Amino acid sequence: MGEVPIDLTFQGSRVFETQRVKKIQDVVLLDAMRDQVKDKLRALCISIKLLVDTAPDGGSSECSDVSDRITFMLNMENGFFWNDEYASDQLDDASRDIVLKQVINKIHGLIACHPDDVEPRSKEARRRLTFFVNSLFMGIPDAPSIQDMLSWNVMTPYYSEDVTYSKADLERQTDALGVSTLLYLQTLFKHDWSNFLERMDITDDSKIWSKKNIEETRIWASIRAQTLSRTVSGMMYYEKALRLLANLERIDDDTTDDLLGEKFGYIVACQVYGNMKKNQDSKADDIERLMHRFPHMRVAYIDTVKHGRSGASTFYSVLVKSDGAGTIQEVYRVRLAGNPVLGEGKPENQNHAIIFSRGELVQTIDMNQEGYFEEALKMRNALQEFPLHRGPLPMTILGLREHIFTGSVSSLANYMALQETSFVTLGQRVLNNPLCIRLHYGHPDVFDKLFFMTRGGISKSSKGINLSEDIFAGYNNVVRGGAVGFREYIQVGKGRDVGMSQIYKFEAKLSQGAAEQSLSRDIYRIGQRLDFCRLFSLYFGGIGHYFSNVLTVLTIYVVCYLLVILAIFDIEKIGERSITPEGTIQMLLGGLGLLQTFPLFATLGVERGWWASALEIFQVFATGGPLHFMFHIQTKAFYMAQTILVGGAKYRATGRGFVTQHTPFDEQYRFFAASHLYLGVELAAALILVAVYSSAGQYCGRTWSLWLASGSFLAAPFWFNPLTFEWKTVTSDYNSWIQWMRGTSGGPSKSWEMWWTDENSYYHKLNFSSKLFFVCKAMVYVVLAEGIYQSDIFEPDQNLVSPYFKMKYVLTFFGILVFFLMLYVVYANTLSYVTRRTLGNLITVSILLTIGTILKEDTNFIRYLISAYYLIGALCMIGLLFGAAKFVKYFYLVHDLIVGHIMFFFIFLLAAMQFVSVMQTWGLYHNALSSDVVANDILRHARKNQQSAGDDSEQITELKKIVRKQAETLQKIIQTGGTEGAESLSMTRNASTDAIASLIAPSSSKVTIQQPKDEGIGGRVMSMSGLDVWTDMALGVGEGSGLSRTAAVPVPTSHAPTRISEEFRFAQPDAMPPR
Repeated sequence: MGEVPIDLTFQGSRVFETQRVKKIQDVVLLDAMRDQVKDKLRALCISIKLLVDTAPDGGSSECSDVSDRITFMLNMENGFFWNDEYASDQLDDASRDIVLKQVINKIHGLIACHPDDVEPRSKEARRRLTFFVNSLFMGIPDAPSIQDMLSWNVMTPYYSEDVTYSKADLERQTDALGVSTLLYLQTLFKHDWSNFLERMDITDDSKIWSKKNIEETRIWASIRAQTLSRTVSGMMYYEKALRLLANLERIDDDTTDDLLGEKFGYIVACQVYGNMKKNQDSKADDIERLMHRFPHMRVAYIDTVKHGRSGASTFYSVLVKSDGAGTIQEVYRVRLAGNPVLGEGKPENQNHAIIFSRGELVQTIDMNQEGYFEEALKMRNALQEFPLHRGPLPMTILGLREHIFTGSVSSLANYMALQETSFVTLGQRVLNNPLCIRLHYGHPDVFDKLFFMTRGGISKSSKGINLSEDIFAGYNNVVRGGAVGFREYIQVGKGRDVGMSQIYKFEAKLSQGAAEQSLSRDIYRIGQRLDFCRLFSLYFGGIGHYFSNVLTVLTIYVVCYLLVILAIFDIEKIGERSITPEGTIQMLLGGLGLLQTFPLFATLGVERGWWASALEIFQVFATGGPLHFMFHIQTKAFYMAQTILVGGAKYRATGRGFVTQHTPFDEQYRFFAASHLYLGVELAAALILVAVYSSAGQYCGRTWSLWLASGSFLAAPFWFNPLTFEWKTVTSDYNSWIQWMRGTSGGPSKSWEMWWTDENSYYHKLNFSSKLFFVCKAMVYVVLAEGIYQSDIFEPDQNLVSPYFKMKYVLTFFGILVFFLMLYVVYANTLSYVTRRTLGNLITVSILLTIGTILKEDTNFIRYLISAYYLIGALCMIGLLFGAAKFVKYFYLVHDLIVGHIMFFFIFLLAAMQFVSVMQTWGLYHNALSSDVVANDILRHARKNQQSAGDDSEQITELKKIVRKQAETLQKIIQTGGTEGAESLSMTRNASTDAIASLIAPSSSKVTIQQPKDEGIGGRVMSMSGLDVWTDMALGVGEGSGLSRTAAVPVPTSHAPTRISEEFRFAQPDAMPPR
């Protein structure tokens, strides 16, 4: 047969070659794309078959079945690999399948990109993905089907915290820097804010408060703070996860909706919701918006109904929900015997709402927690821990791991995050296995509902004694024969306190709660029932920690005063042999305390990497972490001892806001004087006396640890307080402190006198045995006063120095000045301003000069003054104990003036060295700065820029429009020029490439093929959100859900501008593809 001319035409994805001869013969179909796809799929199937055959369990029936099916598929005569016409028809059908094209393009965009482009940029996203993948290799129980899984309810106690930030909340400036909450969040989550603006198609920041965007802006800010919106949004991921799992099990939508109501429920126990509605509180409206957004959310509250004028009231537990039509519907109303709030409120809040739960299990979630979607997928597996019966006792509490999401805010927040990591991960892991004494320490534990509802509830509510209400559920569980488990393959987010005052209140609350526990009958009952080893473990993991802190501080106190007494009375010897102090050995032994960081170092090393772990530990030490932890040793010891001796434990609201503002000195003094500053000054004075009187040597080796403790008590409150060492701040703090010291009314925050009265009111409540402790302390002061008075230190040589003034005249003059000072204090308010200031300055200068003259003329008075200081301290202590507070108050005023001026002397000195302020800012915000968070000085400039931008907003808006139009015009020119240039190039056409382009492009579009650049196919992928092909359907996100939809991000196949990239867009399908 001779050669004939060949006519090549392109139709769809085929290339037809028709041989024209005189007699029409058979048509031979040549399909370049088909052959290429067949070859690649055949190689892929052969590779999968080899992997299956060579697998460790390759001989199993499942592997053999898979291998046989692949072999059958490869060798089937009428199948895809051997029937060309059938293969071409299938590829034609595939080219017209929209869903398949979307899936192929998404997969192509992922596998054709560089790994660095595919990996998420966000550190939080990488952390979550890393934990999720690692957790899949842990001992997770097998999950049953949705129909057979255990049902559970999530319950969150809520009082009156923030629900959703309002516009006023976000624009409120919370500190002297002029930084609003929204500006702080924009700076803290810079990339998230940029993504939000892009997603909402907002080009002008002023449009965020428009009617269209204000609600989304409020939600964006709220879910990045410790609000109820964040908690509810995170917990409702459970519903979305169950919906996706049901979809994977091919359950229809109607059955899925029924199963969701049966297997999961969420209750917010808001006991004051009724009062909020009556008072028209905006928080009630925000709670109702949450119910409308999440139809399966319920709110339980306590309703009070008054009858007539008598004032008699009836109390009800009420459950409400959204009816789906924009109104709130009452579901249940249960009459109560009386007012259920007997204690602090939170236990009653939980126990009154538990009756509305319909699941077999109850998970308690606090108001400062959040959930993650990927972790919600594993909740079905975690619930299977209850029926497994791993031990002789039934599991009634399941503890889960927590992740502290506030660790990046500041160094203090990072310390709290590491502290929580040490306890909630390492500590609870050991308490669970091998000690078998892990209890319930708070949320997010899962309870066996039936077990606890028949045994007193999930928390106890007696006021005072049950301050730490959660732990008593664990005590009750142990006494009544339940077991507690702890699993780490699932985690829940949790927020912690981020400011110095917040952490102080939190530690004080825990310490007082531990003291009350030690006095409770629950501890007594457990002590009677536990075996010896578990009893020690209980002490180690509970109240023993706080007793150890008390003993640690008491040891410091005793050792310090023993050193002073030995030095003053010159008895640093045994007989005639002097004591040989081993200061070097003491320093070496003290260094062994660093070994306690090894468990944390190992944990961080496994989770983050060894270099990152070492860097984290180093930064903790470099930024003053030891000062923080030693400071709170005294916090725990002070409140633990005070509660045992006096009582008075009370709930302390710590607050959950962002703390970036500077706390004034007077407020710091009110917080920390009684618990830390007095003790720090007392230890420092004693150590100075040791340096003056001691002759044993090795002073630094013997006292370095005591100086470290004293320094931490004095320095930590100010080092961890922003802007403490800026000169203007220091001068402002000094003036406000002096004004507070002079105040006589307005409450403790305005008057030193009222604060002192309130702070020392507990002394008269002490019983006699408790007073003996303070009497012993007063006796130590008396001994020191006597020793200093009898010593010969500062004794002048009368033969060499003769006094210029006779002391009796100087002392008489000093007495007259003191008398005039008392008159001045009494009649100061009746004098004019000029007279008052003149007399005050004159008397003050005269007293100071007189004291200086006395000390210069007779140095014995230095010794007498120090001795009198301790003697007056002892008398004041006795006066406080036995009802003479009014008489000793003025001595304490002088003492506080001295202590305050000592503190200000060092603060002014450090403020003069400007680099100290820079070091402090780095120390506080180094971890935040490394995460692209701008610290206070940058925030100040940001605020100024925002204000200046607001002044000329109209001009700037107009300029932005002009620039935007120019940019669009320039982009069009570039695109046009790029396309023409591409068409003008001499390119080599390839049939397979043309066929692939035809498959991807719409049939009506003109296909333009361009050679890819050397950078590689696929472009830079900034997000992995495009992976979710069935996101809306699987997660239940629709038009009525109130959630903003995120459009899928297309992955371009070339960096050059083409018509393909302009016309083809990814879109979410409206229905599940056929299976």
